[in-house]
Amino acid sequence: MTKAMTLEQVAEAMVAPGKGILAADESTGTIKKRFDSIKAENTEANRRDYREMLFRATDAMQNHISGVILYDETIRQKSKDGTPFPQVIAATGALAGIKVDKGTKPLPFCPGEVITEGLDGLADRIKDYVGLGARFAKWRAVYDIGPEVPSYAAINANAQALARYAALCVEGGLVPIVEPELLMDGAHDIDACEAATEWILKEVYQQLYYAKVPLEKTILKPNMVIAGKKSARQASRQEVAERTVRVLKRCVPVAVPGIAFLSGGQSDEDATAHLSAMNQLGPLPWKLSFSYGRALQAAALKAWSGRSENVAAGQRAFAHRARMNGAAALGQWDEKMEKAA
Repeated sequence: MTKAMTLEQVAEAMVAPGKGILAADESTGTIKKRFDSIKAENTEANRRDYREMLFRATDAMQNHISGVILYDETIRQKSKDGTPFPQVIAATGALAGIKVDKGTKPLPFCPGEVITEGLDGLADRIKDYVGLGARFAKWRAVYDIGPEVPSYAAINANAQALARYAALCVEGGLVPIVEPELLMDGAHDIDACEAATEWILKEVYQQLYYAKVPLEKTILKPNMVIAGKKSARQASRQEVAERTVRVLKRCVPVAVPGIAFLSGGQSDEDATAHLSAMNQLGPLPWKLSFSYGRALQAAALKAWSGRSENVAAGQRAFAHRARMNGAAALGQWDEKMEKAA
């Protein structure tokens, strides 16, 4: 990837056919939970070794990963041979990205709802990250479903923050990933998820328009339309695909180059199957791809288990999930492929 790429070209490269984005932007606190699950110590050295294992998985990175979202610590880290991580990633043909939000805080007068913070000083941070090798950024807004939730106050406030973030990114030279995530926790049914997702996306694109953000230079990272984990009725994979595509067609302008879904707590296989089923509903006006964290990493993390002698096993597990999701991004995944591995 040359430095001469325009933001439009970067956005197109992020959703290249058969490829998707690895979300490796877990905060130090979040990755501690992951490491606790494999009884590994949450040290900077372990965090670096784990990420390096993924970024050096040549088959996965070169063939199925278009970009990697990094955390502030990670974009500044170097591999064991002294190469900065953004350069390790670039050597595989993938793009380095950076999470720029500062997490969520309670939203005043909106019980149980949150606002994402981090706009203060963002222009300067973007300049810094561009200098470190970032080509795109990510900002996550979070919404819940419950009685009287999400409220218009929360939907509007988070949409305005997403739009301001996106405008600052484009102005500063980064492609913004716009991530409004409606959580799948709770007992809500798929109808409630569909209605709330549509409302959220309508407001996000309204605010992006008001903020004069050129959509050709952006990527959307939404949730899928899916019932809550505690819902009595879980929809079929086909129904999830059809409802999700229906909402996207109602809300997402065709100027957007691509949509890279978050996995949001789905099982590895469900996240893959849903994406593949959506791509089989084509032709679609945008590329549908993936931007998975846990759904790409969980098997690799378990196989690695914090031990240097397990690096090859961890890379094989990561390569398998990357390959499955790469096939899903082309609408070519099936259960036989999954079992063949």
